[in-house]
Amino acid sequence: QVPVVESGGALVQAGGSLRLSCTTSGDIVKFNDMAWYRQALGKQRELVATITTTSSTNYADSVKGRFTISRDNAKNTVNLQMYDLKPDDTAVYYCNTRPTYIINGRESWAQGTQVTVSS
Repeated sequence: QVPVVESGGALVQAGGSLRLSCTTSGDIVKFNDMAWYRQALGKQRELVATITTTSSTNYADSVKGRFTISRDNAKNTVNLQMYDLKPDDTAVYYCNTRPTYIINGRESWAQGTQVTVSS
């Protein structure tokens, strides 16, 4: 699987905040555009936020103004700061390269971290 470990997911009330972290091995963060994705139960995985190697960022319309993606090349980490969480943000959140990491011709994903927002 893609050599990342996601953490920071939790159960939080609507309006609350969470900070997700993605820890990688080697220089994956340093040499790749990175992204956070999420997949809600019964729905397709969607792109949430991206950050390039030069730290340019882009966000899905649904999270603009509430989420902030950042990277620390020295620590090989990518973070997602989430504010004003809504029940619709409930999903498993995944970190990956952008485009996604490929192993044997297939997209590779790590375990993800669960974010649950209660109303």
